Amino acid sequence: MEFGIFTIGDVTTDPTTGKTPTDAQRLKDTVRIAKHAEEVGFDVFATGQHHNPPFVAPGNPPVLLAYLAAQTEKITLSTATTLITTMDPVRLAEDYSYLQHLADGRVDLTMGRGNTGPVYPWFGKDIRKGIELAIENYALLHRLWREEDVDWSGKYRTPLQGFTATPRPLDGVAPFVWHGSIRSPQIAEQAAYYGDGFFHNNIFWNKEHTQQMVHLYRQRYEHYGHGKAHQAYVALGGHAFMRKNSQDAIREFRPYFDNAPVYGHGPSLEDFMKMTPLTVGSPQQVIDRTLEFREWVGDYQRQMFLVDHAGLPTDVVLEQMDMFGEYVLPVLRKEFAIGRPADVPDAPTHAFLVERKARGEEPIPGGGPDAPANR
Repeated sequence: MEFGIFTIGDVTTDPTTGKTPTDAQRLKDTVRIAKHAEEVGFDVFATGQHHNPPFVAPGNPPVLLAYLAAQTEKITLSTATTLITTMDPVRLAEDYSYLQHLADGRVDLTMGRGNTGPVYPWFGKDIRKGIELAIENYALLHRLWREEDVDWSGKYRTPLQGFTATPRPLDGVAPFVWHGSIRSPQIAEQAAYYGDGFFHNNIFWNKEHTQQMVHLYRQRYEHYGHGKAHQAYVALGGHAFMRKNSQDAIREFRPYFDNAPVYGHGPSLEDFMKMTPLTVGSPQQVIDRTLEFREWVGDYQRQMFLVDHAGLPTDVVLEQMDMFGEYVLPVLRKEFAIGRPADVPDAPTHAFLVERKARGEEPIPGGGPDAPANR
């Protein structure tokens, strides 16, 4: 079981002080957060991808992640998400293979459509074709990482003849891919088709919706012959704010929630906590709520937390991460291990992917009789 931090890189005014960080400060603080994540014991740091205010999350995440790779040693560097719909698959193949080499394999990706509609026309795409773009672009990216001479033609970009993306993936294995979706069953289907992971960023959704999406992915993963449903690779999102006393946490976080660009001016903090995984309270409350997620979706591989949203001062964010490291992560690791079936796989690492390929067990898109689980 992996635990990680993800950021959406918003530049938000602190509602308690009226101060707004500069882009430069927000970027520097993101680096502090990522490095601190490794120091306190998180397994993963992931950055979103945006191309518009009020976000400074990189439009090209490998720039930030390569910088972090040079300053960290163990933590996996990921995205949350990579915009597969508006980015050219050839560019993605090259950039992330390059990053994979620089980071010694400590890289994976979460592919997604994004939730900012205007991005599509900025990159010459039609938002009404979002699902089709996600399917076609990833089909090409998947091949570019696995084939050296690619002949390809599709609907949304110019054809390729005998094209080889360079550098080739490290040790001949592509980075592991999670397909991220909040609401689209087609993306859960896509993840299952390829035998990839499924990241349901459920920070806005009730448990019933989360259960439906993950159940769909698990059933289709088994349908394609990649393994049993309970062996599929699942990641979830979450958002927490802690103080030792739960009432102090609620009092301190409320103005940030009320004015947050994605939360504010809607349901109350209390209602939102009832409906979604958002947990504001004591470390024990965060532990108890997070452990509930296994009751929703079964044993899973990765839990990501948002902690730097809504204008929270960076020093407060680092305090939150310290509390995770001291009080929350050790307990979650211990409790999630209890009763976990032996055949539920761990989160994929580069070493695991290399070994899997050597055994000839890399998933076959679409499965069928040649899928590893059916041989």
